[in-house]
This record gives sequence, structure tokens and C-alpha cells, in this order.
Amino acid sequence: MAQIRRAQVEDWTILCPLIAAYWQFESIPGFDPARIGPQLERLLSTPNLGAGWIAFDDEQAVGYLLAVYVFSLEHAGLTAEIDEFFVLPNHGAVGIGSELIREAEAEFFRVGCPNVSLQLSRDNASARRFYLKFGYRERSGFELLDKMLRDDQESRSFRRFS
Repeated sequence: MAQIRRAQVEDWTILCPLIAAYWQFESIPGFDPARIGPQLERLLSTPNLGAGWIAFDDEQAVGYLLAVYVFSLEHAGLTAEIDEFFVLPNHGAVGIGSELIREAEAEFFRVGCPNVSLQLSRDNASARRFYLKFGYRERSGFELLDKMLRDDQESRSFRRFS
């Protein structure tokens, strides 16, 4: 049985290899520990931004879940968004993902989040089945749009909100 624990600031070195594996699995470009590490430390050291959990099997880190908190007028307060969730493929069939999501959802409820959302790759059918099993549903009539802010806009934005 896996051990799940809340991620701490000093866990960023444990999490980085798992994050790299997740980004490779999902074909997300641009993983750079020098860029990701400080942002991960920021998340884990600022509880009002979100939280993270790590799953261990025989003291080896085999999965993680990172969530961020977002204020929503529609949901009358904080909502949780699962930002990243990954279990190493050779550990995926033993219930570790289920334990991670249960632990995270309990914390979301405890801090007063009435809603949790996530983004899911259209091609990841096994993840879709997993989330449906836990009661997640597509939000009918809505679609995610995003825009990356680059160069000077990005650096100004980080300075202003840091």
C-alpha cells in the first residue's frame, strides 16, 4: 500500500523527476528544473495558492498531485483546480491514483472549495475513465481557451503579482 503525504517546500527535488516524466508522457514542451523548481517552491510555501501530495511506494516517489486554488464568483469562493496529476505507469494499476485523489478532495472540502476542476487531454482515454469513476463530468457548453503571455508582458506580470 502506498504512503501519501502532503508535499513540503523541500520536496521540490523529489517532485521534479515526476513532473518531468508527466510532461514527457503528455508531450508538454519546455520542462526545465531551473524554471519549474522556484515556481514549485512558491506553490508549496504559499498555502493560499494551492497544495500538493506525493505518493511513495517502498520509499520511492511514484506519483503526485498538484492543485491550485482559484477564486470564483460563480462558485461563491475558492475552487480547486487539479493542475498536475501523475502516477508512474508501472504503479498505475495499484490504486495509488485513487488514494491521491481522495486525499486531495478531502483537503479541498476541508478548506471550503465547493468545486474542483481539471484539464484533460482529449487523447487520454484511461484518465477520462478514471475521472468519470470519481464523479467528474464534462461541463456541457463550455470549452477551455488559453493564451500564453510572453516576453515583456510575462516578466511585468510576474513582478507585479509576486
